[in-house]
Amino acid sequence: MTDVFLSALGNLLTLDHLLHLGLGVVIGLAVGIFPGLGGIAGLSLLIPFIYGLDQVSALAMLIGLVAVIPTSDTFTSVLMGIPGSSASQATVVDGFPLAKQGQAARALGAAFSASLFGGLFGAALLTGFVLVARPIILAFGSAELFMLSLFGLSMVGVLAGANLAKGVAACGLGLIIGSIGGAPATGEYRLTMGFSYLIDGLPLVVVGLGIFAFPEIVDLLRQERAIARASRLGAGWMQGVRDMRRNWFLCLRCAGIGTLVGAIPGLGGSVVDWIAYGHVVQTTRDKSGFGRGDIRGVLAPESANNAKEGGGLMPTLLFGIPGSGSMAIFLGGMALIGLQSGPSMVTTDLDLTYSIIWSLALANVLGAGLCLALAQPIALLTTIRFQLLGPFMVMVVSFAAFQATRDLMDLLALFAVGLLGIFMKRFGWPRPAFLIGFVIAPQTETYLYQALQFYGWDFVLRPGVIVIALLTLGSIWLGARSSVSEAQLTAAAPGGDVSKLAGAGARDRLPQVVFAALALALFGYAFVHSLGTSFLGGVFPGATAAVMALVALYLLFTLILAPAGHSSHFDLEQAPSYRELGIGSLWQNIAWFTSLFVATALAGFVAAIVLYFVAFMRLKAKAGWLTTALLTAGGVGLMLVLASFLVLDFPAGLLQSLVELPWPLR
Repeated sequence: MTDVFLSALGNLLTLDHLLHLGLGVVIGLAVGIFPGLGGIAGLSLLIPFIYGLDQVSALAMLIGLVAVIPTSDTFTSVLMGIPGSSASQATVVDGFPLAKQGQAARALGAAFSASLFGGLFGAALLTGFVLVARPIILAFGSAELFMLSLFGLSMVGVLAGANLAKGVAACGLGLIIGSIGGAPATGEYRLTMGFSYLIDGLPLVVVGLGIFAFPEIVDLLRQERAIARASRLGAGWMQGVRDMRRNWFLCLRCAGIGTLVGAIPGLGGSVVDWIAYGHVVQTTRDKSGFGRGDIRGVLAPESANNAKEGGGLMPTLLFGIPGSGSMAIFLGGMALIGLQSGPSMVTTDLDLTYSIIWSLALANVLGAGLCLALAQPIALLTTIRFQLLGPFMVMVVSFAAFQATRDLMDLLALFAVGLLGIFMKRFGWPRPAFLIGFVIAPQTETYLYQALQFYGWDFVLRPGVIVIALLTLGSIWLGARSSVSEAQLTAAAPGGDVSKLAGAGARDRLPQVVFAALALALFGYAFVHSLGTSFLGGVFPGATAAVMALVALYLLFTLILAPAGHSSHFDLEQAPSYRELGIGSLWQNIAWFTSLFVATALAGFVAAIVLYFVAFMRLKAKAGWLTTALLTAGGVGLMLVLASFLVLDFPAGLLQSLVELPWPLR
């Protein structure tokens, strides 16, 4: 074991590793500043750029980003009143009131120090857990690993949303879409609908960006206003640090909660901050200050959401079960660089496991320091209208998606998955459940195939399988009674009224009914298609589709027959609180993405993005010609430098096949 520790320490302290770790932290800081994106979109953006890196360097970049986003997303929560990601929703409740009182510096100081404490606590706990868990993991076979995957899926489907049927159906959509392409057991092509692009399945980076980044960018563009109202931080940085020291026991308790919740597959960032916030409110005698600027309302969620990353790595590394949406992308990134989660992480790759854990601790230190140092410039950045930042984000997301397979179809797939993400967000279908279902589908099917090959159907009688099956049934029963997501809605809704946020009453239920009917049609198509394949090639998607078709059918009847106010009627577009933001046309903003894709197909990406920048700045952002020229030159120039440095390609258009174009248009 001493040799393993020394090897891990040697990996950690190399200059190359430290540089890549620092680069990941900087990228995570940049992503965290933008409201709504979070770790899932950030990791999806990063994955195309880790090709060709050695395992240690690639992991350093991924860990650097994972560690810092729960810290950097605090900027938007405190300064703007907009959750930087799902893990910083509760911070808004007391952080934003503190900022409006001129105590933004105090709130940020408390948040960053609590985040550092939580991150180090999670890494320390994970270090010890690996030693304890090692003999248990090595005793697991393919049958037990398959049941653990089902256990993780049961947690995701039940606990990731306010409506049970929508949570399960969203997870099912991810499983079915994750089954597209070659079957692990037989190599048969499934659900490709004749498109050669789908033979290898949808790329993870395209799905991650489409399901999360695309809807958030569209939402922010629709608001047509400045991101923040003010940039003054006030004084009180050290007071915030002293607040953390004075409430150290609260931070310790919430860090423990964060680690525990992060280790439970399917809970993750969407609930951990609310659980911690609920804990501090319940354990405090004088509750009058909460919601008005109580510093403990900042310390509790911030110490929990950073500790969650250490907890989330436990099932991700050791069992291959992602504990959250960002861990699902991290799991996919591991696969891309040739690392297999599971028993190998505590045997042959144990030194890499400890390198990951200790990198997480070091990244938390770097991230907290950078956030403190750059707080004032970042606060100034948030006063810029999002319309001026939007084209940069569209460019980066499109460019990153194209690097998945270097095919123009990458952009079309991004657009299609992005539309799915928009409507899932609108109708309350939990997107983290979808993403985890998508990522975990291939390994779940592989474990099922191996279990059937090794043990036949008798694998269901193995003692470990029975124990995990009972835990799975227990988690479903407990999750069905859970109201965590309803509590989130209550806290976020104006006046605590869930019906106002959910658009309950749903004046027009037809859009929701159509969406559920399309999901039912997809499940039906997958089931019929599986009947035309071999048993091993079709058993997983066929069984999944059959179960999910029943869930979608139940949801469809509920949408039509349930009385007004039922949780299935969630429609964000009909929520009064949403309309008060001055939301613009959805389809008008989607049309901007459509125009970029069409222009890319005709003229190539570089020419298309120049035209897109100019048109967007002039027509939508109402910018002057000088501002338009400077921002266009800066954005496109940065992209060209990045592509040249990393030897990346741009999508080619029809024009390039007809005419020899000069650099950089070719």
